Amino acid sequence: MVQRIDVTGFDGLRLAAWEFADPPKEPAGAGPAPGVLLLHGLMGRASHWAATARRLSGRHRAVALDQRGHGRSDKPPEAPYTREAYVSDAEAAIEQLGLAPVTLVGHAMGALTAWQLAAKRPDLVGALIICDMRASALGAASQREWVDWFRTWPVPFATLGDVRKWFGEDDPWLERPSPGRGEYFAEVMAERADGWRPVFSRRQMLVSRETWVHDAHWEELAQVRCPTLVVRGLDGELGRAEAQEMVRVLPRGQYAEVTDAGHLAHYDRPDAWHAAIEPFLDGALTA
Repeated sequence: MVQRIDVTGFDGLRLAAWEFADPPKEPAGAGPAPGVLLLHGLMGRASHWAATARRLSGRHRAVALDQRGHGRSDKPPEAPYTREAYVSDAEAAIEQLGLAPVTLVGHAMGALTAWQLAAKRPDLVGALIICDMRASALGAASQREWVDWFRTWPVPFATLGDVRKWFGEDDPWLERPSPGRGEYFAEVMAERADGWRPVFSRRQMLVSRETWVHDAHWEELAQVRCPTLVVRGLDGELGRAEAQEMVRVLPRGQYAEVTDAGHLAHYDRPDAWHAAIEPFLDGALTA
C-alpha cells in the first residue's frame, strides 16, 4: 500500500506526505503506533525512504515527506526556500499527521532540518537520527562547486538508462562507479517532451543550499535534548572525527557507522543501515 496524504506547509504550500506500508494494527486498549517522520536530502524525494518506511512499519507509523520544491510537493518560484521554511513545514506535518512525539530521521539537508526542529520544538520530538550531515560550515567555495556541477549535467537525458549511466558512472564528481547513485537520481527524473529532466528546479536547489552552507550549526545541535544517533557511511561526506564531535556536543548523542557505504547509506545499503539504526530505535521505543 502506498498512500499519499496532502499536508499544508506553514505558509499554505501543498506538501505531499507518503506512507509506503499499512501502519501497524493497534492492540485493543493500546495507543497509536509511535510516529516516524522521514526527511530526504537536497534533490531527494520521499520515495528514497520507501524501503526504510516499510521496514519500520511493523512497529511504527512511518511517514516520508516530499519537502517544498521536491518530489510531488509544490514548487512555486516565489516561495521561500529558507531554513525556517523547511523546519516550519516539518513542524506543520507532524502536527497535522498526529505523529508527536515523533522520531525524526533525516538524511543530509533533511537531517539538518530534523535537528533544527528538535532544538526548536522539543515537545514534538522524542528521538532523532542524523544521517551524513555535517555541522560545520561548508563555505562559499562549496556553493560555487555546486553551481559548476549543475552546469555539467547533460540535460535533457534521452532515456532513464542515460540518467543511470551518467550519475552512476560518468559524472565527474564520482571517484568510482556507483550503480545505486544512478538509481537514486533516476527516481528524481520525469519524462518531458524533449527527454528526461529533474523534477526539481536546480536554481531552487541552489537557493535552498545557500541558506545553510555558510553557517555552522553546532549551537543548534547542542540544544537537541532528545536521544540522537549520528550515522555515517564510511565513505560519506561526514568524516569520523566530525561525527564523533557531533556526538560529544549532543547532550544524548550516540554514534553508528555503515560499512561499504557512502553519502547514500540508507539507499545503497539498506540492510546495513537498518542494522545500524535498529538498536537505537529499540531503545527509543523502550524508553
